[in-house]
Amino acid sequence: MDTSGHRRDGGAAVTVDIDRSDLEYRAWLKEAVRKVHADANRSADTHLLRFPLPEQWGIDLYLKDESTHPTGSLKHRLARSLFLYGLCNGWIRKGKPVIEASSGSTAVSEAYFARLIGVPFVAVMPRTTSPEKCRLIEFHGGQCHFVDDSRMLYEESARLAAETGGHYMDQFTYAERATDWRGNNNIAESIYQQLRLERYPEPAWIVATAGTGGTSATIARYVHYMQYDTRICVPDPENSCFFDGWTNDNPLATSDCGSRIEGIGRPRMEPSFLPGAIDRMMKVPDAASVAAVRALERAIGRKAGGSTGTGLWSALKLVAEMVEQGSTGSIVTLICDPGDRYLDKYYSDSWLTAQGLDIAPYTGTIDSFLATGSWRA
Repeated sequence: MDTSGHRRDGGAAVTVDIDRSDLEYRAWLKEAVRKVHADANRSADTHLLRFPLPEQWGIDLYLKDESTHPTGSLKHRLARSLFLYGLCNGWIRKGKPVIEASSGSTAVSEAYFARLIGVPFVAVMPRTTSPEKCRLIEFHGGQCHFVDDSRMLYEESARLAAETGGHYMDQFTYAERATDWRGNNNIAESIYQQLRLERYPEPAWIVATAGTGGTSATIARYVHYMQYDTRICVPDPENSCFFDGWTNDNPLATSDCGSRIEGIGRPRMEPSFLPGAIDRMMKVPDAASVAAVRALERAIGRKAGGSTGTGLWSALKLVAEMVEQGSTGSIVTLICDPGDRYLDKYYSDSWLTAQGLDIAPYTGTIDSFLATGSWRA
């Protein structure tokens, strides 16, 4: 083929229609997808850490440390999947912004991938989002667009996308479908691979908190697909509707204010949250989440975000039930992101006082349980 768009067959010139703008787009798309795949290829898997429990209980508690991803949170996996999904669907285009509704960590990870493929990124977030998350979004080249009412995230994101000609990523709709839940190195497959040499390689429970609901959906689907007996527990913080919607089988459940535990809990039942795929939910007081995340630091020397505490509180409660029943086995929960993003919140006594949160009773419950094996909530 020559540069004029003609193909030469047997010496005869044959005219071929070429849409050069389409060729340019396909070349850009191919390179963008390559870059996102290359990021995954460079990233080692995240660690599976053990939380110390008395040996005589015969129970192992693990934390899948998602804070070691390049952008520091569980949402790195989701952002990678969402970008591949958007690119392969033809939704993300060269030079056009990607818009996302986010409470922080997803936006940090999406800003990273947007810069990786060279498109602008705008995060639509509650004004209460931690300053450290905002700094990280801007560090990765993104812009922060604040709303005063967290329930307006969706409408404002859609408006900005329409106004700029960009793509509204909409993690709350697409999280559960963008990830390949049958395998392909998703978080569930990784957990089972890392447990295969442990004494209880098939966990009794996996605990996954819900923001979009995508992680719990991916893990639950994988468990059912692989025919494991593992059960899935989803803890829910205060000011979130997921627990009420699940308990009352109400897809229209809502909450009139936002969650204090950043990254999880929602004011509406999100499309990516699949109630029928999971086995159990727990409603966790915010003070219990903070008490648990501080207990984690005392136990293994690691600070983590509040959502990690929500999951750990529920995991410890499940351990207590197994101890009471005389059962043995393993439980897995997640370290969702690092605690240095929340030093002015979950690690600040003045913030706790301002929020009216008293963690002392919950700290006492955890400490007493680890010492005696008896859960007194």
